[in-house]
Amino acid sequence: MVAMTFDTHAFVKELTKAGMPEEQAEVLARSQATLIDEKLATKQDLKELELRLTRDIQELKRDMQEMEANLKRDMKELEMRLTRDMQELKRDMKELEANLKRDMKELEMRLTRDMQEMELRLKHDLTVRLGSMMVVAIGVVAALVKLL
Repeated sequence: MVAMTFDTHAFVKELTKAGMPEEQAEVLARSQATLIDEKLATKQDLKELELRLTRDIQELKRDMQEMEANLKRDMKELEMRLTRDMQELKRDMKELEANLKRDMKELEMRLTRDMQEMELRLKHDLTVRLGSMMVVAIGVVAALVKLL
């Protein structure tokens, strides 16, 4: 900041010349000097503040552009990763579907084979029982023929 000069001695002289008591003039001069030193901004102060604000705004704009670029890059990367993951998921789903179809076909073939084997065993068992019954029936007929 540029320091402003305030001649307190000349100010006190003018006030006392106008009829103000010297002690009051000195208090007023000190308070005016304090006010000028601490509270009053010069044109140079305002220009420096404006320059600082302009630099800060430009820096913020650069930071925002950088953040936007990073965000776009991250979003593109995420999109690519998601696309890749979706393709892998589709591949896995197709593989699971193929495995499921194969397993179901295998199970169907096994069930068909087991049913055919059971049918054959049942026919065999029925044939054996029918044959046994025929043997018994023939034996009964033979025994009846002998007896009669």
